[in-house]
Amino acid sequence: MEDMARPVLHDDSLKERLLDTTADLVHRMGPARVTLREVAAEAGTSTTAVYSLFGGKSQLLTAVVDNGFRSFGDAQRSASGGGLRGLGLAYREWALEHPTLYRLMFGGTLAAYVDCSPTPAVASDAMAPLIEAVTSAQNAGAIRDLPTETVAVAIWGQVHGLVSLQLAELGAPGTDWDAFYSEAIDAIARGWA
Repeated sequence: MEDMARPVLHDDSLKERLLDTTADLVHRMGPARVTLREVAAEAGTSTTAVYSLFGGKSQLLTAVVDNGFRSFGDAQRSASGGGLRGLGLAYREWALEHPTLYRLMFGGTLAAYVDCSPTPAVASDAMAPLIEAVTSAQNAGAIRDLPTETVAVAIWGQVHGLVSLQLAELGAPGTDWDAFYSEAIDAIARGWA
């Protein structure tokens, strides 16, 4: 008699749906009010599936944040051919396409309610394209020869601040964010030349 394969009960599609649903619920309701029962119901599955795939609430929220950093890192790697400017533009584009994940990844709100922070290796991997671009620019003499990580974190902070202001809608009324951001990216580059 042939061994019969066990049916897949919880596939990658369900896992992705649970991650997306959780991010959306946390954004709408806040992390303290989201329960695994609500996540399961909204995703059209059972709490057993959530526990089976993730463990508990802390692990699920960590997976949401890690998933965000993976997606962000993929976008950064795709833009790496454009150098520092390309990475800066891709940073903003990703944040505008994924504002909920962006806020969860960088807002720190989850850690206040549950033991949840990004997995260090996942977050670090997402920033690797920036480190590589800074190293390349330094080797070409295009930016100052300071410690690479210092320059990378400073540039990241500048770009992050601009994007966070836009997402929080804190610009002057009628701000043309496309033009403003493009000019600011150029100014950042000049500042590090």
